[in-house]
Amino acid sequence: MAVSGRAPRAVVVGGGVGGLACAIDLARAGVAVTLCERAAEVGGKLRQVAVAGRSIDAGPTVLTMRWVFEGLFADAGTTLAEQLTLTPMETLARHAWADGSRLDLHAELERSADAIGAFAGAAEARGFREFCRHSATIYRMVAAPFIASARPSLPGLVGSLGLGGLGGVFKIDFHRSMWRALGDFFRDPRLRQLFARYATYYGSDPFTAPATLNLIAHVEQLGVWTVEGGMIGLATALRRVGASLGVSLRCGAEVAEVAVQGGKARGVVLAGGEAIAADAVIVNGDVAAVAEGRLGAAAAAAVKTPAADRRSLSALTWACVAEVKGWPLVRHNVCFSRDYAAEFAALAAGRLPAEPTVYICAQDRGDVVAGAAAYTAAAGPQRLLILVNAPPCGGEGRFRHPEIDACQQATFQLLRRCGLDLTLTPEATLLTTPNELAALFPGTHGAIYGAATRGFTDTLRRQGARTRLAGLYLAGGSVHPGAGVPMATLSGRHAAQSVLADLASTAGWRPAGTAGGTSTRSATTGATG
Repeated sequence: MAVSGRAPRAVVVGGGVGGLACAIDLARAGVAVTLCERAAEVGGKLRQVAVAGRSIDAGPTVLTMRWVFEGLFADAGTTLAEQLTLTPMETLARHAWADGSRLDLHAELERSADAIGAFAGAAEARGFREFCRHSATIYRMVAAPFIASARPSLPGLVGSLGLGGLGGVFKIDFHRSMWRALGDFFRDPRLRQLFARYATYYGSDPFTAPATLNLIAHVEQLGVWTVEGGMIGLATALRRVGASLGVSLRCGAEVAEVAVQGGKARGVVLAGGEAIAADAVIVNGDVAAVAEGRLGAAAAAAVKTPAADRRSLSALTWACVAEVKGWPLVRHNVCFSRDYAAEFAALAAGRLPAEPTVYICAQDRGDVVAGAAAYTAAAGPQRLLILVNAPPCGGEGRFRHPEIDACQQATFQLLRRCGLDLTLTPEATLLTTPNELAALFPGTHGAIYGAATRGFTDTLRRQGARTRLAGLYLAGGSVHPGAGVPMATLSGRHAAQSVLADLASTAGWRPAGTAGGTSTRSATTGATG
């Protein structure tokens, strides 16, 4: 991988947040970076769609783990505040059930505890406080040796626990399911259902996912922010910072193959036949797409092949501009199905559930609507993203119109049972199914979170940044540390670290800066200062 006195060159394939973060870290270290994105714009799953002349976020809808972005922008010589306008959310979400009950969770822990006490009694409020302590402990134990580590391992995790050793590992609650663990803290089935939903943020089933994933509740407790202009603004800011560092962006440039010479990745070949030489190639796409040979046989042989039965959840989404009647929506709202076990059993069997839990992101709403008068004043067509979980079978001959229509009918029936009545019109609604998601994100079969987690060792077996082919690296939500915007961003930083270390060791080249300098303190405490 000698660079013969010139600046080393890298090609990043895919302009999602992982690829953009990787490009930024490489460019500021002195690498000449070309980023190839097959779509017309960067962003990947951070995408917006136009419905009735209005832009709607159709992918991730919240920003968490703010320290990840603080660190990335600071290392690039700017600040998060200079690049984005963020608003902290005081109300994390409004939850509703078919029995007419509703519960808001808040950024302030004691405010949530008081709400839970009023909702389900003092014992459940005590259980919530204990659950928060438990999930915070899990997060502190895995943040540095797993989330912030480019190469996590069980020995490394055990070693990080000091005198607690292997016995201390059980404190991360990997040995039982999320659903079972929640029974220790909550007797009210509605609360158990509410906190089990956090497994789906990682594309997993709470009945099979390890209880370690309860740390996601703590991550949300550390803070949730909205981005002015929508989540696509994050991708726009990353693109802008990359350009200021010299990243060459080529949209509409689909990569057909990773070029290999002498047993090393030497660049890429575009779908039109153009070759781009490089000393390192970083693929920010689903590892399954690489394993299927979509970037050539040599690249396919260099990665772990994800098991089809480990694919994460997919989704049906409706991006719409609609009238809403009933109780006031806040930014994030969840209406729960009446039989959670049946819902996830259907998903595990590859079927759309007979009655799905429904998430609604009301993108014209902020935190709390103060009473009926304020709700009436804000009435009118609202921009909504409505989402239900679906099995990852896109592009496999499933999800024909009758079952999609049945799921849509069940979705809106459930909303009515929970006290909401939405009026959708065909001209102001865009339905996206696992079939469309499979086409948007090759190799995923619609599984929008990479691989599901059914045991803690699944996370340790996840593909890392390095592959078996010298010069080929991976980033994105399907590789370590996993799904979600901040985690995919970290994956890009981990990939940049690996590239720079390998360039320095094989070419005698010294980078201008150190990439991916994830702060252990920030990872552990969520500090943003």
